[in-house]
Amino acid sequence: MNSAPLPRWSLLLLLTIVVLAVVVPWISPWNYYTPSWDELDLEPTFANGHWLGTDDLGRDLLVRLMWGCRISLLVAVAASLTSLFIGVLWGATAGYAGGRVDAWLMRTVDVLYAVPFIPFVIVLTVLFGRNIVLLFVAIGAVSWLDTARIVRGQTLALRQREFITAARVGGMSAAQIVRRHVLPNLAGIVAVYLTLTIPTVILVEAFLGYLGLGAQAPLTSLGVMIADGAAQLRSRPRLLICPALLLALLVLCCNRVGDALRDRFDPASGGGA
Repeated sequence: MNSAPLPRWSLLLLLTIVVLAVVVPWISPWNYYTPSWDELDLEPTFANGHWLGTDDLGRDLLVRLMWGCRISLLVAVAASLTSLFIGVLWGATAGYAGGRVDAWLMRTVDVLYAVPFIPFVIVLTVLFGRNIVLLFVAIGAVSWLDTARIVRGQTLALRQREFITAARVGGMSAAQIVRRHVLPNLAGIVAVYLTLTIPTVILVEAFLGYLGLGAQAPLTSLGVMIADGAAQLRSRPRLLICPALLLALLVLCCNRVGDALRDRFDPASGGGA
C-alpha cells in the first residue's frame, strides 16, 4: 500500500521530462549543433544562461540533453509501435489459425531469435548507411519477437472461449473474428507490454549510440552523449553524468508505469509484491 503513489509520481516525472524535451530547445536561444568558440567549457551558472554549462565545443549542454532525450524517445516509441504492429499481427494469426500455419510462423520466430543483433545492425548500416530510420528498422525487426509469442499464447486461450465459438457458428470469417473479438480482448496486455517494451528499446538505442551505430552528428541521442561523455570523464564528468542520470530516470519511470499497468490489468501476476 505504501508504494501505491510511486507509479503516479513516476508518470508525473515521465510527463515532465517529455514536456521539457519539447519545450526547452524551442524556447532556448541556443541550438544543439552550432559551436560557440567563445563559450567553451563554461561552468553551470544561472548568470551566463547555461544552466548545465557547455561542452568542449561551446554548445549548451541542457539543450543538447533535451534534444538527445527527444531522439531517444522518438526511436523508442516508433520502434515499439512498429514491433507492436508486427508482433500482434503475427502472434494473433499464428494463435488463431493453429496447425501448420502456427508451426511455420513460430518456427520463423525461433530462427530470428538465433540471429545475433549487433552483427545484424552492422550489416544494415553497411547496406543502407547510418540514419534514424535504420534504428527503427533494426530495433523493430528484433523486438517484435517477444510480442508475437505473448499474443499467440493469449490468442490460443481466447480461441476456446464461448463467444468465439458463437461467432464462428454465426458465420463470421476468421479475419472478422480476429478483428472484432480477438484483438479487442488483447488490448490490455498489449498496452502493458508496450509500456514495458519502451524502456528496453531506450536502452538498446543508447547501447547502439554508444557503439557509434545510432544518431549521427550533428544529431544526438542519450547514447551518443554518454559515449562522448565517457571519453571525457576525467576532465568534464558532467558530460557523462547528466545524460546517464536522465537515461536512468527515463527507464525507471517507464518500468514503474508499466508495472502499475500490469498490476491493474493482471492482478494475479504478482507484480505488486
